[in-house]
Amino acid sequence: MDKVLVIGSNSFSGSDFIDLLLEEGKYQVMGVSRSPEKSALFLPYKKKSSQNYTFHQIDLNQDLGKLNQLLDAFQPKYIVNFAAQSEVAPSWENPGHWFQTNAVALTCLFNLLKDKKYLAKYVHISSPEVYGTCEGTVYENAPLNPTTPYAASKAAGDLSLFTFYKNFHFPFVMIRATNVYGPYQQLFKIIPRSILYIKGNKPIELHGGGVAVKSYIHIRDVSKGELLAMEKGEIGQIYHLSPDAGVSVRSVVEQICKNLAVPFEKATVVAPERLGQDKAYIIDSTKARRTLGWLPEIPLTKGVPNTIQWVQENYNELVKLPLSYVHKE
Repeated sequence: MDKVLVIGSNSFSGSDFIDLLLEEGKYQVMGVSRSPEKSALFLPYKKKSSQNYTFHQIDLNQDLGKLNQLLDAFQPKYIVNFAAQSEVAPSWENPGHWFQTNAVALTCLFNLLKDKKYLAKYVHISSPEVYGTCEGTVYENAPLNPTTPYAASKAAGDLSLFTFYKNFHFPFVMIRATNVYGPYQQLFKIIPRSILYIKGNKPIELHGGGVAVKSYIHIRDVSKGELLAMEKGEIGQIYHLSPDAGVSVRSVVEQICKNLAVPFEKATVVAPERLGQDKAYIIDSTKARRTLGWLPEIPLTKGVPNTIQWVQENYNELVKLPLSYVHKE
């Protein structure tokens, strides 16, 4: 079995990717994350009883020595890295923390990995936030134009990775996926939070009236694209994963309201726009579709009810949890 190390295994995207790998049945997987392993409430792979998965708690900011020992013992063919300080708005409050994790720690990781002869491919999970406002046709070679500390820190990490590729032929491929959603997502994200707010009779705040355009894509579609990039992606290439079209935040909330049979006007209030909010978030994924054979298969009309079902099935547990982002240094 090919060995895969997944960094950031506790994350929404990382845990779904592990779930997909275990479903494939041909990989031995090791997950590492800086926090203790979460419960099955937020980790879909825990519903599988698999001998092909192990977990280790490791903080990239502090435990590179421990990670190095694990690497040399496990000797993964592939590494897929989801680890990041990933929230946009809170990055204004502690920008140094975002740069430490998303740029400094990653540079130290690249330096460690560059000499690992057993590593065939490193899949780096970036973000379209590095482009700033994405309108029209935004290809993988678009200039970086970040507008928040989060986006700038991700851009810095990406640029650092490019230097290791140019000078050491570091075997990376990069993924920039748009607004991922689905079951098991963090509750402060707009789709699960809106569902919980509606069920709890709490008004949903639409920043700027919800006119910002996003490109929502189901988590499993993204995981399948990441797997294709891991298996077939060309070294040194960036791949976009995005749906066929963008929609406004307002439209998504309207769809949630419709599915829950609640009037949109009753469920929402307009709030001030967030600082640094990009007006549009639309990128072109032709390259992944053409060269990897990837296509998104789960439209919002199926993905939103899928997420609602997860919330309803776990509502008694979810309602006890905080619905706002909690920053961890």
